[in-house]
Amino acid sequence: MTAEQLPVLDEHRVVVRADAEATWRAINQVVERVSGRLATGYAWAVGAADWKATGPRPLAEGSTVPGFRVVEAEPHELLALAGRHRFSEYRLTFRLEAVSDGQTLVRAESRARFPGIFGSGYRLLVIGSGGHAVGMRRLLGTIARLANN
Repeated sequence: MTAEQLPVLDEHRVVVRADAEATWRAINQVVERVSGRLATGYAWAVGAADWKATGPRPLAEGSTVPGFRVVEAEPHELLALAGRHRFSEYRLTFRLEAVSDGQTLVRAESRARFPGIFGSGYRLLVIGSGGHAVGMRRLLGTIARLANN
């Protein structure tokens, strides 16, 4: 299923006080950080298609981290991750855009569908609880901090 066929869940933004190159490195670092044993175990438990880290680093098309496969990677511009498991099919896309000298806007768009009764329950737990939004804000905050170092 293409990204356009998945319903938009939300978009979160942060202006990073760093150029696109530093911001790109920070996004790669954050995506790699969330691929530890806990993420691997969770991805395996929900039956994710990709449940371990594989492929080239820095992240490139075809690389995987628990729960996600890199489907598009344009350094300093775009990183699109897609995945699926028993309860959902989803995509997370980071877009980088220079907004002023040395600053980069990062937009993180989430799309997903949650088929069936179990998918509906999963959506309620992840999206309805507000957990997804909190996680995305923390993720973008970490990207901003790492890019500034």
